[in-house]
Amino acid sequence: MMQSIFWLVFTIAIYGAAKRIYRAYPKVYLTPLLTTPIVIITIIALSGVTFDTYDKGAIWLSDLVEPATIALAVMLYKHLDVLKKNAKAIIASVCCGAITAFLTTAELVHMFGLKYDLMASLAPRTATTPIAVSVSGIIGGVPTITAVATLITGLVGLTLGPLIVKWLRINSPIAQGILFGTSAHSAGISKAFEYNAIAGSIASLAMMLTAFVTLLIAPWLITFFQ
Repeated sequence: MMQSIFWLVFTIAIYGAAKRIYRAYPKVYLTPLLTTPIVIITIIALSGVTFDTYDKGAIWLSDLVEPATIALAVMLYKHLDVLKKNAKAIIASVCCGAITAFLTTAELVHMFGLKYDLMASLAPRTATTPIAVSVSGIIGGVPTITAVATLITGLVGLTLGPLIVKWLRINSPIAQGILFGTSAHSAGISKAFEYNAIAGSIASLAMMLTAFVTLLIAPWLITFFQ
């Protein structure tokens, strides 16, 4: 029990420290979602602690993911007027983004002559991890590879997203939210909220729509590459 509490407090402390450093030095490569897992994995590897031992404490944080996701509905409700006003643009943009991400990934894997199971594993990577893993299993992929690909996708979106916003001068919170929510799922939501509450709310909706669209189109689109 004490060991579980230690790893729980340890994880929270590392995240808290990473958050303070990021606030003091707001660089993309110092974002807590990137630095926290790197530090934790490094310390666990060096200490020789097994993942099962660490997870006995960290699992309590994992159990908070579902209520945290549901809590996003509060922000959506607060900006319901904005969502209604831009509903068509949001839906169209997210659908195009989700379909394009799926097709381009599948086509790149096909062009390089890689196996079908790898294609099916990587193609749903822009959806949230639970949906991406489920879709991967449905279309013949390897869920473990999909989970890793989804994590990498979130980190890449988290890193490159702010640069794209800056270079293309994307000042609209609607566009910012769609960008982060469609391309970087939950990691993108975190970054979008750093811009403003509207961008974060739109990113939340975009993430959910991306997952829904991917779930619908994946079994159909993947047949073009079989």
